[in-house]
Amino acid sequence: MSVTYFKRFRMEISLVGRDFPVENLLDGYRLHEWDDALLDFHAEVKYRSFESEIDANVFPCLGESDGCHRLMKEIVARNGFLGPATWLVSWQRCLGEPIEFCGTVQGIRDRKGFGAIQNLGVVPEHRGQGLGVVLLASALAGFQQCGLRRAYLEVTAKNKSAIRIYQRMGFIRVKT
Repeated sequence: MSVTYFKRFRMEISLVGRDFPVENLLDGYRLHEWDDALLDFHAEVKYRSFESEIDANVFPCLGESDGCHRLMKEIVARNGFLGPATWLVSWQRCLGEPIEFCGTVQGIRDRKGFGAIQNLGVVPEHRGQGLGVVLLASALAGFQQCGLRRAYLEVTAKNKSAIRIYQRMGFIRVKT
């Protein structure tokens, strides 16, 4: 049996004295705060965002629809789950047309009192619209609202575009 290793970075940010304004979304996009009724939409977006990405190799549940639903239920059931740091983005071409959910992020408070970003994802056909930045800023502002002073995330080293976004937002790599 062969084992494959993936290099991952832990990146952290101080939330103290920082402002995380949520940029305006492009026309047709809308940000949704956490609501239990949206759990299945978060799971579906998570699956569509990660199914063809390296993350699905690192975490096989991300490559399966059922796995993403299980994972989402586990995240929400955690003691440290933070609704104010959990967001969903939808897109609607024009009024009367169907709404498509296309971006997700979840936030938890870990045992040390840090905010932990969980599975920030944007479906491929909606990437490049600034949705990742809006989701990340919303989650970080949610951590601040909950009184947290630091936050972190983990990212696969090959995900260069995500790393650039995180660095622009102020994250620094603290561990490989």
